[in-house]
Amino acid sequence: MKIAVFSAKRYDREFLSAANVSAGHQLRFFDAPLDLESVALASGHDAICIFVNDIADAAVIEALAGGGTRLVALRCTGFNNVDMQAAAQFGIKVVRVITYSPYSVAEHALALLQAINRKIHRAYNRTRDSNFSLDGLMGFDLHGKTVAVVGTGKIGRVFARIMLGFGCQVLGYDKYPSPEFEALGARYVAPEEIGAKADIISLHCPLTPETHYIINKDTLARTKRGALLINTSRGGLIDTEAAIEALKSGQLGGLALDVYEQEADLFFRDLSSTVVSDDMFQRLLSFPNVIVTGHQAFFTEEAITTICETTINSFTEFATGQALSNEIR
Repeated sequence: MKIAVFSAKRYDREFLSAANVSAGHQLRFFDAPLDLESVALASGHDAICIFVNDIADAAVIEALAGGGTRLVALRCTGFNNVDMQAAAQFGIKVVRVITYSPYSVAEHALALLQAINRKIHRAYNRTRDSNFSLDGLMGFDLHGKTVAVVGTGKIGRVFARIMLGFGCQVLGYDKYPSPEFEALGARYVAPEEIGAKADIISLHCPLTPETHYIINKDTLARTKRGALLINTSRGGLIDTEAAIEALKSGQLGGLALDVYEQEADLFFRDLSSTVVSDDMFQRLLSFPNVIVTGHQAFFTEEAITTICETTINSFTEFATGQALSNEIR
């Protein structure tokens, strides 16, 4: 199959090419993200491969179909950037990576939590300037604290297990409760109880119309004052303006993000020599109790290997007329 790979970084080229050795597909890599301006690059390709911030809306899907593309493969789990109704209308199949190392994201959530709690980012900058003062660097023991896990799928359950290992009490909220989560020793509660009791809230749910801005002005007002909020899932789960106001008032004690609701114009590119015009993002970075990483929670060798092998396997299944194991229906 001829496949156009959009938003292709060095590691995408390396790991996809390695996974493709035995499959023998024709991979063509493009630095450009997929959108209405770049979709012409896909013309003549049987399939395309896209990532989280590529745009596959109705207009792009129609253009893909006109160019002969019959399969869209997401090298990620989320698919909120694909118009599934349009894909069905134009007869384009859509596949994704249903699962990869859940440890990669869960462990990064822990890293963000420890960094924001123990002020690692501030200590790092101080000691590089030979400032070894401890003023303003006090954190708290995780042991004995209450941690809320919002979204208890594979990643959420791994994070819960880690927190239980620290001696935390773990609460959960999910529209679809998991017996495995409860078997760990955690328990499900109503959102109101999470807000009242949680010292730490970590988001691990997908972005859907129901979960969009699940963290908003009202939910933040109900949280325990000084709670820490961690998001390694999708930026649109948090109303950033509301989070900024909660940080300013002290209602939110700290915020650690690996995702951001307007990240498509920022993440996965080097903007160090430019002026970032996103005022809301710049306001976030001005807070000493905010840490942002650039959507790297998934970025481990194990996870990338699985993602690329799964994606190549989907191409092979499609090319050979097999049922698509990871089709989104």
